[in-house]
Amino acid sequence: MSSMIHEAVREVAADIYQVRLPLPFALNHVNCYLLRDGDGWTILDTGLNRPEIHAGWQAAFATLGIAPAQVTRIVVTHMHPDHIGLAGRLQQETGAAVFMSPREWEIATIAWVENRERGEYLAGYLRQAGAPADVGAIVEGQQQKLRQQTLPMPVDVQLLRDGDAITLAGRRFQVIHAPGHADGQIIFYAPEDRLMLCGDQVLLRITPNIGFWPSTQPDPLGRYLASLHALRGLAVDVALPGHHGVITDWQGRIGELLHHHDERLEAMYAAAAGGVTALEASVVVFNFDRFSPHEIRFAVAETLAHLEHLAAAGRLERYEKDAYIAYRAR
Repeated sequence: MSSMIHEAVREVAADIYQVRLPLPFALNHVNCYLLRDGDGWTILDTGLNRPEIHAGWQAAFATLGIAPAQVTRIVVTHMHPDHIGLAGRLQQETGAAVFMSPREWEIATIAWVENRERGEYLAGYLRQAGAPADVGAIVEGQQQKLRQQTLPMPVDVQLLRDGDAITLAGRRFQVIHAPGHADGQIIFYAPEDRLMLCGDQVLLRITPNIGFWPSTQPDPLGRYLASLHALRGLAVDVALPGHHGVITDWQGRIGELLHHHDERLEAMYAAAAGGVTALEASVVVFNFDRFSPHEIRFAVAETLAHLEHLAAAGRLERYEKDAYIAYRAR
């Protein structure tokens, strides 16, 4: 089959098709996948629930000659809206079972189903980040806009856990818990094929956002770095990520990501020397002039993750500064 029958759909491995869908952000696309299982198909990640993304799926189905009833499974690597957003609608249209990790379904329920990441929950987070209450209105507005693009949420979600096995596109994959970018993100490794479906854990050109959010478990950066060290030991020839290009130098790319975070930690440590909130440190480390509110939110969350990691390592201490939580060198 020609890899360019439809410009957004291409075969990236036998019986695995990448479906590149648009996003309304600076990161302007997400890579989702269709995996052929005999007569049926599995969708891996879905994009946002937006008309142009839904149309992209319809075009992909038409390109590959897929009838809705042939889609039997929808697998979601993590609960971020660009990965889970269309899962509920596609489930309604296909009748497919939806699979996620327990932690990601728990957070999806908190954030998108029950809409709990607001009010007092958000206020405590803003205090830790050093952001005034008026910023909270912007953050909450962003959150509500994103939430609308995840509804309806899937129902009767089946759980996949670290160490489980799943057959996709005729290959036996191991389910691997890969935290940091999301607490319970799962990725999929086929050792016999040296093939990885790596979600947002390892990306080309950009570093995955490792953020500390209201519902995040402690020290996401520490958990991410530990995950990278473990993943670096796996034999991978081809890794298929959630954004940007196919990864063919797995060990090399992981080495670059580890080096990036070493440098970023030193920059954060230097920024915090005299005592800073996460918001103050993020202004020093990131160039806010070219950021949208969406990107500023990610920058502050990433700064908080780095400061919390330095505090967990004993290099920084937390203290109260102007009623906010701040960080300074020990």
